[in-house]
Amino acid sequence: CYRTLMGALHLSLGGAPEGPAGTGKTETVKDLSKAVAKQCVVFNCSDGLDYLAMAKFFKGLASCGAWACFDEFNRINIEVLSVIAQ
Repeated sequence: CYRTLMGALHLSLGGAPEGPAGTGKTETVKDLSKAVAKQCVVFNCSDGLDYLAMAKFFKGLASCGAWACFDEFNRINIEVLSVIAQ
């Protein structure tokens, strides 16, 4: 996972670790961000999120260059995901 994420970072891309609950995905991203001196913001998603809240969150990430780790991403409504994906 580290090698894949570092390769993506080198190419100015992102990464999206996936897998079963409790396997250390969030901790891996947090540890790697610390190793490369990047701020990592862990965001616990819920079904109450709307696209405006997500837009504010993405603006903040883009302005400071931080990494984001979205926990429980599957809880976001499909309508909000479709707007975010554009």
